[in-house]
Amino acid sequence: MTSNLTRRRFFRTATLGTAGAALAAPALAQGGTELKMLTCWPKNFPGLGTSAERFAQRVAAASDGKLRIKVYGAGEIVAPFEVLDAVAAGAGDLTHDTSYYWFGKDPAFVFFAVVPFGLTADEHFTWLKFGGGQELWDELGAAHGVKPLANLNTGAQMGGWFKSPINSAADLQGLRVRYPGLGGQMLSRLGATPVNIPGGELFTALQSGTIDGLEWIAPWNDLAFGFYRTAQHYYYPGFHEMGHTLSSYVNADVWSGLSSSEQAIMQSAADAEYVTSLAEYNARNLDALTTLVDDHDVQLHEWPIDILVEMKRMAPEVLAESAAKSPMATKVHENWLAFRETQRRWGDIGDYANARLKQG
Repeated sequence: MTSNLTRRRFFRTATLGTAGAALAAPALAQGGTELKMLTCWPKNFPGLGTSAERFAQRVAAASDGKLRIKVYGAGEIVAPFEVLDAVAAGAGDLTHDTSYYWFGKDPAFVFFAVVPFGLTADEHFTWLKFGGGQELWDELGAAHGVKPLANLNTGAQMGGWFKSPINSAADLQGLRVRYPGLGGQMLSRLGATPVNIPGGELFTALQSGTIDGLEWIAPWNDLAFGFYRTAQHYYYPGFHEMGHTLSSYVNADVWSGLSSSEQAIMQSAADAEYVTSLAEYNARNLDALTTLVDDHDVQLHEWPIDILVEMKRMAPEVLAESAAKSPMATKVHENWLAFRETQRRWGDIGDYANARLKQG
């Protein structure tokens, strides 16, 4: 515990020393409070960045401007993969990130982002609200000095971009691919080498040959990043991310310092943005995919069946191995598995997509 406290104090001192007094948390001005949000994305990037701004706008509107959030893009204050440490140390007030970036801190974090062959966006929200997920997430967050909020979901993602076609699992041998989370671990078992690169650096890495392929999000965001200019082979389905939840981690002291009404405003704004962002992604992805295929000659491929079969086979094994690495991950895994089973049973009966499939 002493070493963690020392690390947090050092991080805050180092960050404040380089960034200046503007990072003193949280700022009181004009009869209100301004919180600093440190994000992992380019500022105002479609979907991720604009959703962060919209969340901030919701909070300001609901509080009559008494609680405000200033959004900082990736690298403006700290590097993308440093935002959680920065906020926990008090060098920022809340993050805008994805939880699987923090796998190295505890494997339990991945369950609150997305798991291969896991929960859809609506199932994940249901787990958080009515399946015990939020309580487990709060417990995990408290151990790291933060309060977690789910405030965005991209829906189903794509399988990624490759410079050369992938016709079988053999074609993955030796490829360097940007595939974070457990999906990357699964690809590594087929011979690929996963690397973790922040979103803002992906196009350059792909163009320069630092990586041979990548997954980012889905057509709307992938079109904006222009991956089609250097890779033409685009794969689906995104078996690794069936409904990716993004998050804000609020510094624990900042959260406890908010009034009950301010906490309720933050929670309601996060809930509203989760639903709105999912709708926006669902609305925009097909138009973007049509543009990629029709205007930019992107070749759309379904993953080869041998890869899909092998990925589905190994998913429970990889998940169990990861969950066994920490007591918290084991606890979350057990709850998550039980909930997924109930949702699958209900989905077999009540899911309209299943009914439509059976109708032909």
